[in-house]
Amino acid sequence: MIYYRWKSLVYLCSGGDLQEVIEGHKISLKRRCEHVTEGTNEAGSGTLLNKIYTELYITEGQSEEVDTQHEVSQLERTSKKNIQDTPIKCQDIFKVLSEQQRHIRVVLTNGVAGVGKTFSVQKFSLDWAEGLENQDISLVLPLSCRELNLIRDEQHSLLSLLHVFHPTLQKIRAEDLTVWKLLFIFDGLDESRFSLGFNKHQVIFDVTQVSSVEVLLVNLIQGNLLPSALIWITSRPAAAHQIPPSCVDRITEVRGFTDSQKEEYFRRRSSDEDLSKRIISHIKASRSLHIMCLIPVFCWITAIVLEDTMTRDQRGELPQTLTDLYSHFLRRPEELTEADKELLLKLGRLAFEHLEQGNIMFYSEDLERCGLDVSEVSVYSGVCTEIFKRESVIFQKSVYCFVHLSVQEFLAAVYMFHRYTRNDTAVINKFLEYSEPNDFSGFAGLFNNDPATSLDDFLRRALMKSLKSENGHLDLFVRFLHGLSLESNQRILGGLLDQRNSRPETIQKVLNNLKELNSDEISPDRSINIFHCLMEMKDQSVHQEIQEFLKSEKKSERRLSEIHCSALAYLLQMSEEVLDELNLQQYNTSVEGRRRLIPAVRNCRKKSQSLTHYFCFIHNRLFGSFLSTSHWEVVASAMTSNPSHLRELSLSRNQSLTDAGVKLLSSAMMHPNCRLEMLRLSEISCDSLASALRSNLSHLRVLDLSANTLQDSGVKRLCSGLESPNCKLERLGSVFIFLPIYQLLRW
Repeated sequence: MIYYRWKSLVYLCSGGDLQEVIEGHKISLKRRCEHVTEGTNEAGSGTLLNKIYTELYITEGQSEEVDTQHEVSQLERTSKKNIQDTPIKCQDIFKVLSEQQRHIRVVLTNGVAGVGKTFSVQKFSLDWAEGLENQDISLVLPLSCRELNLIRDEQHSLLSLLHVFHPTLQKIRAEDLTVWKLLFIFDGLDESRFSLGFNKHQVIFDVTQVSSVEVLLVNLIQGNLLPSALIWITSRPAAAHQIPPSCVDRITEVRGFTDSQKEEYFRRRSSDEDLSKRIISHIKASRSLHIMCLIPVFCWITAIVLEDTMTRDQRGELPQTLTDLYSHFLRRPEELTEADKELLLKLGRLAFEHLEQGNIMFYSEDLERCGLDVSEVSVYSGVCTEIFKRESVIFQKSVYCFVHLSVQEFLAAVYMFHRYTRNDTAVINKFLEYSEPNDFSGFAGLFNNDPATSLDDFLRRALMKSLKSENGHLDLFVRFLHGLSLESNQRILGGLLDQRNSRPETIQKVLNNLKELNSDEISPDRSINIFHCLMEMKDQSVHQEIQEFLKSEKKSERRLSEIHCSALAYLLQMSEEVLDELNLQQYNTSVEGRRRLIPAVRNCRKKSQSLTHYFCFIHNRLFGSFLSTSHWEVVASAMTSNPSHLRELSLSRNQSLTDAGVKLLSSAMMHPNCRLEMLRLSEISCDSLASALRSNLSHLRVLDLSANTLQDSGVKRLCSGLESPNCKLERLGSVFIFLPIYQLLRW
């Protein structure tokens, strides 16, 4: 087979063209990929890629909560996982690893911002270009989405697109593409500014047919164009849904640094062994810093701040929170000049406006709208070189970005806080405006066109807006806003923010608002961010009270507030110990408090023996009698998390389980990660439950419907699932008495 392919190539590319094209492309690709930059170093002057490569780990699928959770929350989950998936080397990304797997044509790689997706692409490309790996592939063709954005309004054929982005391939012809084994790499789907219409688009089979870039991409991914070509797509998790699951043959995930890799990174950076030990020790002592150090770029930010702080002032207080760290990062190493402050606020406006739009890459026109003159040297020098970088790409145009998404979120918070201190009601009210108050009727009075007259009112309304967000994209931004309200962080920023509003009594009002906030119409996952806002304000009282509660022998006598329950849910699901069982009714708290405890189910399973750890007070199931549809989403995500510990789910006392809730649970039971074995329900949707029973992925062994009175139509639908050869059910509850005898015997 290989002999005939190469024979055809030689025929189509007469003379020495074939070898010349491939060698020229490899040289060009090697030059682009052999070095990687750290922070804002100029391209080509960074570290050799082969020294810092981060492995990929194969996954069975992606988490169901990626569209509703901020990436920091996803990092928190990743930080406590024991890696149970099979590691896969980057070079083997398209190789079939088992007899059950079919040919792999399209691979989707997920990973949070800055975790190393692009480095992985560069590693694959470099190994191919150096002749080390995957030499059965004729051409590796990286196409960065940030570069494709530059021609999003132009028309191209696939052939002309390759000529534009890879000038070394000018000699290839349409006939060559049909017989070569090609790999197209679309890096950074989340950075694209065009929509992919998989359901309705022009169908293209000819590589010379002209169309829009997005139509070309869709046809390549679907296999209409060059059906034998391999496709690799990288994306942040929240944007990965743009690719239909039916088009993807393998999903992988870049998980960043392990704990040992974090320590190795900091040791390698410094020749001072004692300094590196102190840095590592400090990071381990701060949960938020330790979690964020999964991201290589964050390690770089942390290293330069702590190195500077520890060497300059041996007695100074080291950064404890993310707001602390970024405040030091923004100001270092010297005091900010007035020109610096003006430039930072313009960058802050850019950061804020595009954070709301979901953009992390910027172009010249974006900068100009915010008053930034791209021709000014000041944009590329001074304080901005620490936080903002320019990448020269094709067409002699430039692409700009912050060194990490969290830096963009921090600067956006600095800008918004500055606008508040300057009484800029136009900007503040536009940000705080609430367009759909009926969705959260309990908050309707908080959202109006009145200006935020006090700091506590402003922060409360900003928090409400972030909680209303469907994807949590403002969560870290709001944490930073609360952290910036502290005089200590304002002082670090050297006069960039006005400190007159941060009086002790005002700060106490802010803290009280956070502790007393009623969020019964908000997902319990999102409510945890209220606890994080407290931590950014360095209020440790709730955390300390929960630690005392966990050590207490008389837990049932201690009343837990809603904020206590959010903190407890966070600590329980982040614990290295997997909980035996979770009974929400056993906590001395309100109904809303019990709702806030639901996220802890992600770290819960059915277990016969007691735990010796202090979590042994959690009992053996998840019971629920008061859950709404929004809460079922959290339970469903626990069933589909990787790994999923939940084995038994008892909802027999629930009177509010709607069809939508049952459909969520039934869909979760069909997920590859779900390991649920026992389900007890009081209300069911027979159609969706029957579908789950028919699924070859379901592990369900026991189904208790004893609290249900099924009609004949419901029985028939349920029996269609019971009769399926895929059904693994071993025991059905006392619903037997309602089954027609002939159907029962047949089952």
